[in-house]
Amino acid sequence: MIEFKNVSKTYDNGVKALKNINLAINEGEFVAIIGLSGAGKSTLLRLINKLIESTNGEVIFDGNSVTTATGRDLINIRRQIGMIFQGFNIVKRMSVLSNVLSGRVAYNPTWKTILGLFPEEDKQIAYRALKRVDILEKVHNRASDLSGGQQQRVAIARALAQEPKIMLADEPVASLDPITTVQVMDYLKKINVEDGITTIANLHHVDLALKYATRVVGIKEGKLVYDVQMADISKEKFYTDLELVYGRPIHRDEVLGDE
Repeated sequence: MIEFKNVSKTYDNGVKALKNINLAINEGEFVAIIGLSGAGKSTLLRLINKLIESTNGEVIFDGNSVTTATGRDLINIRRQIGMIFQGFNIVKRMSVLSNVLSGRVAYNPTWKTILGLFPEEDKQIAYRALKRVDILEKVHNRASDLSGGQQQRVAIARALAQEPKIMLADEPVASLDPITTVQVMDYLKKINVEDGITTIANLHHVDLALKYATRVVGIKEGKLVYDVQMADISKEKFYTDLELVYGRPIHRDEVLGDE
């Protein structure tokens, strides 16, 4: 479903964020991307929907080149890719419903979305998305009145409203408390399993990758250094192997945060 072919990214300041990445992600997988801060995890994720452009190589989504896509072709690709951010990226002065309906923007004429004239079908899609993350009762609340965990659930609902084929999550629980973290990760896993939506999540907690992912990919200094199907590896071997990613052994009882 997603393929990186010899992809590199060098920023204008000279930082080489990614170096010759070759990676294929299959439909239905739940892939956790792990690595230290600055390893290139967010860069990798944002190349998939062309929030940033690669310096070299090509990113392919569902048989179409993201790298060369422009205009309407790029819009069509992006509306199939839901994205969830660490900072939620919802408009706090708007209602929960309006935030979720923004996931339908690419399906409607610009003038209608500016005026907030979404068809009833889109509203029903938004209601169903909110119900999936158990926050439908907040549909008419102002987003600023919600807790951080609730705001992230609204962000997930907005991404679901796009009816995406894949879901990208860039550190989706980094700003949440441990209990809310589990709740949000449970929703992402539920969507992956029940809806078959391919999910790729940047995580800096190894224990979450171990619990939720079907596959773990490790990035170190811009290079792909680790790639394993979780069904094929024991917990003990997994933690031992993480020295390839973090440069030191990781103990099973350790929760690894940003370093």
